[in-house]
Amino acid sequence: MFGVHDVLMTGICFCKFHFRIFESSLLISRIIFAMNENLKLRRMAEAKLPTEFGHCLIVGFEEISSGRDHIALVYGDITTPDPVLSRIHSECLTGDTLFSLKCDCGHQLGATLSQIGQEGRGVLLYHRQEGRGIGLVNKIRAYALQDKGLDTVEANLQLGFKPDERDFTLCADMYKLLGVRAVRLITNNPLKVDILKKAGINVVERVPIEVGRNGNNDRYLKVKAEKLGHLFKNCNEK
Repeated sequence: MFGVHDVLMTGICFCKFHFRIFESSLLISRIIFAMNENLKLRRMAEAKLPTEFGHCLIVGFEEISSGRDHIALVYGDITTPDPVLSRIHSECLTGDTLFSLKCDCGHQLGATLSQIGQEGRGVLLYHRQEGRGIGLVNKIRAYALQDKGLDTVEANLQLGFKPDERDFTLCADMYKLLGVRAVRLITNNPLKVDILKKAGINVVERVPIEVGRNGNNDRYLKVKAEKLGHLFKNCNEK
């Protein structure tokens, strides 16, 4: 039979064991925090969101330096090691919401969510850098210049911007905060692939997406291929 001494010793061992677990957990938390210190965003909020493409988790992020926010739509279980079907979709109010035919953005958004919904697992990052990073009002100014004959790149340059002002390292940070390290990326833009790889995200496959071409955006898509390096089957074929 156990005596008082035995009971006390068992209790002490039990406490020491759990204290070590607590210390280990604390160390792991500190390591994770230290790893995240260099990230440009914080993960701020999340909630369930039913959509016509399936039920998902909507996750909100905030840039540490500016307070600007971005979101991710997470479908299915992304905690497994299998690469996650995903797209970085840059905000386009005119295409995504107002059904503009000047670009292919709205069609890409719908096609991506449909593809992820059919697969039952995936992530859409909604990268809130409107107009390739120049903002909505400047995008309208760029449209006005395009009405006068400039193309999308020339209009940006005329306004004093680079052809593309977006920061895709923010998207790499969003993946890291979601625990995603490997993706099958839905994109026609090889620059996204290169930046993600340099930031530590393993892009195992580039999944092309060619939808929404029409008479109003044909020149725009050709310029994206010729001047911005986007890969379109029709535009890149010689």
